[in-house]
Amino acid sequence: MFHFPLSGSPPLLTGSLAVMNKKVHAFAKYTYDAMGQRIRFKEMGTYENKTFGIDALLLFRKGIMYKIHHRNKTCKKERLTREHFHPMEIPRDATLLGQVVLGSSSGPGQGLLVNTWHGEHKTRTGGMRKYLSTFTEFGCIPVTFTHHTNRTGWVMTTFFNIVIGIQNPEEFIPPKFCKGAELDETEEEADFYSVFNHVEN
Repeated sequence: MFHFPLSGSPPLLTGSLAVMNKKVHAFAKYTYDAMGQRIRFKEMGTYENKTFGIDALLLFRKGIMYKIHHRNKTCKKERLTREHFHPMEIPRDATLLGQVVLGSSSGPGQGLLVNTWHGEHKTRTGGMRKYLSTFTEFGCIPVTFTHHTNRTGWVMTTFFNIVIGIQNPEEFIPPKFCKGAELDETEEEADFYSVFNHVEN
């Protein structure tokens, strides 16, 4: 979810995440390919006490995002900002805040050694997004990502059940009923964060 990647994090991941702030509580399963710059999200949650569901396929190299509606077998096709692919890695300009053990360090296997980084980068609207990111010391696996903008306030993303590698490569192929989807030119060009439009908009 970050800009300016530092090497070390696995380029292929499958897992789950939770997104929370004052208005939104969401849970998503994701498939992530840093080399091909592709992400698939299948998300469910509540926004201002109303439930929602999102199935989104982001193909950054093609500059296309599909919002997939399985119930009526339709797709919404939008332009995606290619330069705003955010690798799940530590930004090069991030500053190390500290190293801690999550859990206990009293015995083997009772805790997880992690590093927390902080910094800021520009948003697509020209503002600044402050962030705190936590990765495991060994393997450089994402644990949490918290970011702040004036529009959203603080938003926290927690990663869990992560498996290194892609379990199902077909997640990056749009369903057959998306084949005839026309590009919606009325929508503002999207970026990574606009997938969570219940948070960003």
